[in-house]
Amino acid sequence: MNKFTKGFAVLASVAILSACGGKGGILGGDDGVNGANGGADSSGMYGGGDFDGHPLDNPAGMLSKRTVYFAFDSSEVKYDDREVIAMHASYLSNNPSARVTLEGHADERGSREYNIGLGERRTNAVRKLMTLQGAASSQLETVSYGEERPADSDHNESAWSKNRRVEIIYTRR
Repeated sequence: MNKFTKGFAVLASVAILSACGGKGGILGGDDGVNGANGGADSSGMYGGGDFDGHPLDNPAGMLSKRTVYFAFDSSEVKYDDREVIAMHASYLSNNPSARVTLEGHADERGSREYNIGLGERRTNAVRKLMTLQGAASSQLETVSYGEERPADSDHNESAWSKNRRVEIIYTRR
């Protein structure tokens, strides 16, 4: 490899790492996050500021986001949602008695059976990322509701995009 190619590779790596860094850590790779604690910086959980309550109750904290949205007919976690999943995985890792239920949902298109399966694939994708980032399998329960519990009951793309989701429900803190 010549000097130019090596220099470009180093600069590109630094630029990528800088762009992915921040209070949530460095994201990337097939498992979503690098690092022993899932790339999550615990200070990010609290969202900064002067909040004195439980981190799960902080409306400005990363842990306040508990819904992961999906593209049509997909169970692939979007890159933008991986930081949120990493923060929840870090919280679970640091709080072994905490438990969550991952509720999978789909929009109304497709058969009932297909949508139950799609909701399950979505919860399994979120579960896999959480366990790879430090959450214990015993802390995670999954359930698929398919199209049965829509967030928005309208019949248009705006509503459907809200219904393609996994909700992270804390059952024990």
